[in-house]
Amino acid sequence: MRVILLSCAVLALPACTFVKLAPGAKQVQVLSRAPSACESRGEVAVSITHKVGFYERNDTQVRDELETLARNEAPGLAANRISPLGPPRDGEQRWAMWRCS
Repeated sequence: MRVILLSCAVLALPACTFVKLAPGAKQVQVLSRAPSACESRGEVAVSITHKVGFYERNDTQVRDELETLARNEAPGLAANRISPLGPPRDGEQRWAMWRCS
């Protein structure tokens, strides 16, 4: 019975979203590249579980959750814009933080 319950839980995992957007992060905009007229506020590295046992999580969902994590970090650095420094790799991604007027 435990094996069946565990199997059901693993199969339901793709439907789950583990990362929620923090209230202060709602105003943070995501840019596809570095802006030209903004102040750099630093960089952050975010990571999430991209693989559970033999099961690889949906790539789009992992990307969305990494973006949400980066947006959640921005207010702590007084940033209101973020841009990726590269593509996600093994559930990790680096982001640049920006303060734009």
